[in-house]
Amino acid sequence: MALKVSMNKTTNRTAATIPEGSDKVVDLFSGAGGLSLGAARAGFTVCCAVDIDPHAAATHRRNFPKTLHIEEDVSRLTLGRLNAALGLRKGELAGIVGGPPCQGFSCIGKNDKTDPRNSLFVDFFRIVSEARPRFFLAENVPGILKDDNSLIRKKAFSYVEGAYTLLPPMIICAKDFGAPTTRTRVFFFGYRREEMQRLSPEDFIPPADIESVTVRDALKGLPARIDPRWQTEEEGWRVVRVHGKGFFALRLRGRVPPGVGDPRALERLRRESRASGCLGTIHSQGVARRYSRIEPGKRDPVSKSHRLDLNGFCPTIRAGTGHDRGRFQAVRPLHPTETRVITPREAARLQGFPDWFQFSPTKWHSFRQIGSSVSPVLAERVLAIIRNALAGGR
Repeated sequence: MALKVSMNKTTNRTAATIPEGSDKVVDLFSGAGGLSLGAARAGFTVCCAVDIDPHAAATHRRNFPKTLHIEEDVSRLTLGRLNAALGLRKGELAGIVGGPPCQGFSCIGKNDKTDPRNSLFVDFFRIVSEARPRFFLAENVPGILKDDNSLIRKKAFSYVEGAYTLLPPMIICAKDFGAPTTRTRVFFFGYRREEMQRLSPEDFIPPADIESVTVRDALKGLPARIDPRWQTEEEGWRVVRVHGKGFFALRLRGRVPPGVGDPRALERLRRESRASGCLGTIHSQGVARRYSRIEPGKRDPVSKSHRLDLNGFCPTIRAGTGHDRGRFQAVRPLHPTETRVITPREAARLQGFPDWFQFSPTKWHSFRQIGSSVSPVLAERVLAIIRNALAGGR
């Protein structure tokens, strides 16, 4: 049975307690790097990222220039390939994290049990069993917990049962950990009991004093008026501000882990207060009039776009599909006050990414990368709990 993690805990265990950079993790199915950024901010060193999508790999490489990147189908990845690339000694790898493709398990999508990508969930655990890291953390959609996916789960867990202490699947909503989105995912966590302090599901219940970040908080300081003619990458660089001093606000501009970040983006944000991704979308007059009538929290009947509520949270931003699946563009939320869909930079903030984080120069790939990512705000807090336990087991 899955544990639904909710906000009712009174203690906070999210602060890392050992020097940064001393524990190495591999990010499988890394995408743009939401889990990677969370891991790096929690004090881990992301030594390797694996993704078959060249656009996602390019984005990850831009933000993690010191990380080894492998563009490969994870189903073909072996421990020998990893060791040859990384040169890791036995026991040097602290963890393997990743979000195997979820389309075949999603309740929103086709929920196709024959989707060949479903087997990649099993491959994640196969690689864990071969590499024998001290812990693993896998993320997926709650649909994977359905009874008709039990055989896939059983096969996956068979690779790690006995060697790892497996916690029950944990269903976590990002907003409960201080992200401005209701994106809800299930996390599978296991650890080698002889190398880590004991952890239980209760350790992952978010503290009750975590600040609640709304759409208003997330978008404050970004330009609301977006010229639809801003279509090129350079035109998308606009002046942005950060308001507040809480956990979320401090991470919009700061908390840059050593060796992480695109130098040009970091410099432009520091010197000019400019961030990329403020790209416009051209709507016809009819569409704009229709959007103007949509109330906060309601959907446009034609496009199905949801108008964001300033005092609420952003629903899950969908990723759309790649060229191999028909290049379908996902429905984008409507800005809470403007008659347009949100920009990539607005989507990034709503997902919890900092203003210095770079995505694809195109809107389509940007939204795919953002919608596929774990919120780095959530990832940092969860992985900091794990890292504390790792330190306690030394």
